Amino acid sequence: MDVRNCRNCGRLFNYFGGQPICQACKEELEVKFQQVKEYLRENPNSSIQKVSEDNEVSTKQITQWVREERLTFSDDSPVGIACEGCGTNIKTGRYCEQCKAKMKNDFRSVLQSNSKPVEPVKRTSERDKMRFL
Repeated sequence: MDVRNCRNCGRLFNYFGGQPICQACKEELEVKFQQVKEYLRENPNSSIQKVSEDNEVSTKQITQWVREERLTFSDDSPVGIACEGCGTNIKTGRYCEQCKAKMKNDFRSVLQSNSKPVEPVKRTSERDKMRFL
C-alpha cells in the first residue's frame, strides 16, 4: 500500500493502483461520466469540444473514456478519434479493426514459430544431491 496526494484535490489517500486520485474525486468523476453519457444520448452528433464545454469536463478526459471503450460515438456521427496504429478515424477504443487484425495475426505467427516444447535443463551437481546425516 502506498500513500499519495490526489492529483485533483491534493488530499492524501491510500493508493492501490490505477489513477492517482482519491475516492471522493473518483466518485465525482463517475458522476461527470454519467452526465456526459446522458448528454451524448441526447446529442449524438456533438463534437468532443462541444461536449467538453457543455459538461465542464476536459477533452482529454472524454478522449480517455473513449479509448477505454466506456464511451462510443454513434456510427452516423462524423466525430471520432484517431487510431493509434494508422491514424484512421474510429468511434471507440485505441485501434481500428484493420490494426487489431494485423496485431492478432502478428501475435499468432510469433506463437506458432515458437511452438516447439522447451525441455527443462537437468542439472546434477554435488550441490543438488540429497544428503544424509
